[in-house]
Amino acid sequence: MTEQTDVVVIGAGLAGLVTARELGNRGHKVVVLEARDRLGGRLWTEDRLGRKLELGGNWLHWTQPHAWAEVTRYGLDVSRGPRSEETYWLAGDEVRRGNLDDFMALIDPGMTRLLEDTMKWLPRPDAPLTNGDLAEADQYNLQEMLDKLDLSVDERNANEAAWVGHFNAPLDQCAYVNALRWTAASSGHWHLMHEASAIYRLKDGNDTLANAIAEDADAEIRLNAPVTRVEHNNDGVTVTYGGGQQLQARKAVITLPVNILHKLDIQPALSEGKLAPSRERTASQGVKAWMRVGRRGTPGPIKPFFAYSAQDKPLSVIRTEFIGENDAVLVGFGADGNRIDVTDKAQVQAAVDVWRDDLEVLEVAGHKWGEDPYAEETWLIQRPGQLTKYHAAQQASEGALHFASGDIANLWAGFFDGAIESGLRAGRTVHAELKA
Repeated sequence: MTEQTDVVVIGAGLAGLVTARELGNRGHKVVVLEARDRLGGRLWTEDRLGRKLELGGNWLHWTQPHAWAEVTRYGLDVSRGPRSEETYWLAGDEVRRGNLDDFMALIDPGMTRLLEDTMKWLPRPDAPLTNGDLAEADQYNLQEMLDKLDLSVDERNANEAAWVGHFNAPLDQCAYVNALRWTAASSGHWHLMHEASAIYRLKDGNDTLANAIAEDADAEIRLNAPVTRVEHNNDGVTVTYGGGQQLQARKAVITLPVNILHKLDIQPALSEGKLAPSRERTASQGVKAWMRVGRRGTPGPIKPFFAYSAQDKPLSVIRTEFIGENDAVLVGFGADGNRIDVTDKAQVQAAVDVWRDDLEVLEVAGHKWGEDPYAEETWLIQRPGQLTKYHAAQQASEGALHFASGDIANLWAGFFDGAIESGLRAGRTVHAELKA
């Protein structure tokens, strides 16, 4: 006999968990189906290298209103990584050394010129399609816009490396509008955007947020329950999952990342406004690498540092996240997951040697998100044209099917905040329809 429920939520990332909480706590019977053996989706905290490491999403900030409201709701403690005392960057193939202020001064003219029209294009970052002329800016990739600035070699390398750290993708595939969206969400200030996307984290691990939402939700969460088929009409949904079990519901909320949405068997098929961007794929195809390092030769403390190279290097950015007496744990980012295996110590060592040959990589950790069958991407970075072509269609419900994901959020798309915003919207909309 097929099981009955009010709502099926597909995916137990932040968007799915928030949707389930909002609906379950309003009296609806909710079942969440999660393919993995854990909560969180692209939020993934693991005990590795002697620390709580964020293999997935890492940082949040008080300028991200939906995420910060959840931090306040559950009384979660926030911390930050150690302040950088040294900064390394490349000028051609020559390593330069200074402090973080030196590097920020180097990239400031380029960042300022690149982003000076942010609020013209996005006067309401919470409603990104408000400006009907945004498609004019959305035709360009970020590399094209940087090239127009005619920067010196030093400035060019530094600006490119900083953006690879933000975007986790080759810059000639990233929409310029991504840079505008992040900066507009930071009230037009690129320094604030840099801080909001890279400094603060939850002290006891970001999974404490996912766990708190799950514990607060009056919903049944089933792990190891991959969905294989969704059949829908205006009256309801039949979801097949696991070994052939079926659930019938009045509504379903699908929270899959953009890149895998077209791979789910949904009948009747979704609109082209959802399938086309999924087949095109997002630009995000980079890597996040964790490494524990020590000093070569004489053991001793390692000063916290930032290092920026160039976008053609396997890792364009590394920074200190934890410090010990004789070691440090660093996190690094690169534009292309095909250039480096983040689980191979020798490859990570070679990437670190670009800046520092005085550090020995002792252990590495990471996850190949591009090969993860339930993600196939890191955080959302769109290609040129995708926002203005597809955003409205990606958010729209189709009969009994609704959609929630940080990938289709308005304000901080690709961040925890965007996933929470999207889950809140789906919960409100589905509740109104069920009540009606």
